[in-house]
Amino acid sequence: MATIDMVIVALYAVGLFSLAQWVSRDSGQAKTTEDYFLAGRTLPWWAIGASLIAANISAEQIIGQSGQGYVVGLAIAAYEWQAAIVLLVVAKYFLPIFLKREIYTMPQFLQTRYGTGVKSLMSFYWIVLYTAVNLTAVLWLGGLAIESLTGVSVMSAMMALAAFAVLYSLYGGLKAVALTDIIQVVILILGGLAITWLALDAVGAGQGALSGLARLGEEVPGHFTMILDESHPSYNDLPGIWTLLGGLWVLHFSYWGFNQYIIQRALGAESLAEAQKGLAFAAFLKLLIPVIVVVPGIAALVLAQDGALAAEVLNDKSDRTYGELMKLAPAGLRGLVFAALIAAIVSSLASMMNSIATIFTMDIYRQYAGSERDESHYVMVGRVVAFAAMLIALVLARPFLGGMESAFQTIQEYTGFIAPGVVTIFLLGFFYQRANEASAYAVLIGSVIASLALKVMMPDMPFVLRIWLVFLANIVLGVLVAKLTREPEAGQPVLLSDIVFGTTQGFNVAAIAVTLILVLIYAAFW
Repeated sequence: MATIDMVIVALYAVGLFSLAQWVSRDSGQAKTTEDYFLAGRTLPWWAIGASLIAANISAEQIIGQSGQGYVVGLAIAAYEWQAAIVLLVVAKYFLPIFLKREIYTMPQFLQTRYGTGVKSLMSFYWIVLYTAVNLTAVLWLGGLAIESLTGVSVMSAMMALAAFAVLYSLYGGLKAVALTDIIQVVILILGGLAITWLALDAVGAGQGALSGLARLGEEVPGHFTMILDESHPSYNDLPGIWTLLGGLWVLHFSYWGFNQYIIQRALGAESLAEAQKGLAFAAFLKLLIPVIVVVPGIAALVLAQDGALAAEVLNDKSDRTYGELMKLAPAGLRGLVFAALIAAIVSSLASMMNSIATIFTMDIYRQYAGSERDESHYVMVGRVVAFAAMLIALVLARPFLGGMESAFQTIQEYTGFIAPGVVTIFLLGFFYQRANEASAYAVLIGSVIASLALKVMMPDMPFVLRIWLVFLANIVLGVLVAKLTREPEAGQPVLLSDIVFGTTQGFNVAAIAVTLILVLIYAAFW
């Protein structure tokens, strides 16, 4: 890192912190819980879309997927491109329900639909997941990348990232996070495109990115296949046609539809139309992400073969791929790329902190502390919880993730033990009025038991296929238990008669465009 690089990173940090403080100003009024956790329900579409992507594209994606680009190739892009379709479905069919019922959190919806017990169980699950898995993954992978580029120890890098995320987001809440994410996304995309160009240009021996891309297609054509065959070493992670027909969709809906730290942006929208436009905007941005994350990883494979990158480092731990690629950037541009990486990491950390604080405060603490306390008390509790979660994640990061070959794929598999149950209880809660508390418990517990049983009895089964089978079994189990037990209490079934699922012409055009682009991509790289 040259002096100019450090200056650029410092300017980025100061600018982001200043903007966060400016948008968080109170105008003489204390923040309410709606202000802090949902940005006062005033977010416009462009802030929602940008913040969704900034929250999503973290070290887990940049570091993990570039590493998988090195190992597997373009097939890993299914996690990004299929998500674009899921965003459109969530915008059309799920958001109208959440916003009409003025939902703060996902556990709040579950309490309304199934009762306090289900809400408490899932609140605990999400807090543990965000703290012990998501926060730790982002910190650890970000620390690895910073170590590769600067030589700073992983632990020191993680502490610096955590401190920055806390400083700029803790006071302002979701509004500070969402509005500063505009800057984060711009820097992220510019930095990512710079790395892609540099990597491809290096592959093309200085003849430009297109020349490098052509060489990649000639020398590693197998890395430009979306559907892997059974002989591929990574088939168990991305099992061919089952990435299109199987459990990957379950993971997507669990993440984009019912994941608090993602959907929270849409819940803070000023209107349903703005929320839907925001998700359509995010869907278009998702189409771009593999270009700035996966393609550089593929380029790294050829550069390692050429001796331009340290093959022994990348073969030992593919998660170091992006950090090694950043070394290709010249002074000045390297600072921008480094700032882009930091932007991706801290925006995700800030989003997760805010969601942990929201769930704990609104779904657990408020239930036992009572509602007689003033709003400022709950905001303060949220800040304390967010800070505590970050400290816990710092302690857990190395022991949880330090020995994993690919943190990205490991996290997907672990998430898959509960994702089928989460998606099932929400879908039945929306569209099956007979679903009740007993069916929700049966599905959530059955999801974990069935997933573990299949993992033990059929260890060679790809986890994407296992997730799909468990999901289908959950649907049957939920319906059967609901029919065999008492009906839900009055007011629990979701009434859809007053909810409008229609969308604007602009949204419909965007949805068709995204779908056509994806069809062309899969046709080209099948």
